[in-house]
Amino acid sequence: MNYGLIAGNGQFPFLVVSGARKAGVSLSIVAINEETNPKINDVAENVIWVGIGQLGKMISFFKKHGVEKAIMAGQVKHVQIFSGSIPDLRMVKMLWNLPRRNTDALIGGVASEMAKDGIELIDSTYFIKDQLAPIGVLTKRKPTDIEVGNIEYGLHITSETARLDLGQTVVIRANACVAIEAMEGTDATIKRAGELANGKLTVVKVAKPDQDMRFDVPVVGVPTVESMIVANATCLSITAGKTLIFDREEMLALANKNKLCIVGS
Repeated sequence: MNYGLIAGNGQFPFLVVSGARKAGVSLSIVAINEETNPKINDVAENVIWVGIGQLGKMISFFKKHGVEKAIMAGQVKHVQIFSGSIPDLRMVKMLWNLPRRNTDALIGGVASEMAKDGIELIDSTYFIKDQLAPIGVLTKRKPTDIEVGNIEYGLHITSETARLDLGQTVVIRANACVAIEAMEGTDATIKRAGELANGKLTVVKVAKPDQDMRFDVPVVGVPTVESMIVANATCLSITAGKTLIFDREEMLALANKNKLCIVGS
C-alpha cells in the first residue's frame, strides 16, 4: 500500500511523517507553496511543491507514485482560500460544483476529486493515534467550580458554533461568551479575548459534533498555552479522543508552571 501526504503548515505533517516511518511506511508528499515548512524537503523521499489551487498537479503526482491512500495534515489558513491564488482547471470545476465554500465543503470537494482517481483520503491521525487527548484532567491542577461552570457553558455554545462551522473555540468568563473563533485561529482568538476581558478566562476548544477525522482535526500545543498566559486565561477544555496534543510534555510542563488547568472533556 502506497500512502501520500498533503502537508499544510505547522508541525502536524512532520509528526505524520515520523509516525509513518515508525510504521515502516514511506510517504509521497505534496507541499503547499503558501503554507508548508520548507524543512519538509529534509524528511521526504518524494516531494512536490504546488500552489494552493493546483489540484490537478497534486493528483497527478500521487498517481505517478501509486498512492492509494492519502492523509491531509496541517492547517491551510482559511484566508489563503480567498487570497487571489489562481486555481487550475480541475480546481475550478470542483469549486463551481460546490453549493458552499466553507471548510468542510472545500476539503470534501478535494476528497471527492481524489476518489475519482482511486485515491482515498483517510483519517489524518492514522499514524499518530497516541497523540490524541485522553479524557480527564491532564495537569496537576483540577478545574475550579467556576471553571467547570464555564466549561459547561462553553460546550453549550460550541455545540452550535462548531455545527455551523463558525469556529471550534470559544472563550468564556463568568458564564458569558467573550470571544468566538473565526478565520483568525485559536491562538488569536484567545489573545483577542484577553484584550476584551480582565482575565479569569476559560478556553473551550471542541471537535465538531460529527467531526470528520480526515481533516480540520482540532490541535493544541505550546503556542496555545502561551496564548492563554498572555490573555490571563486559566483553564482549557479540549475534546478527548478527537484533539491532537503536540509537544505534550512541554505543553503540560508550561501549564503546570503557570498553574493552568487542562482537561479532556
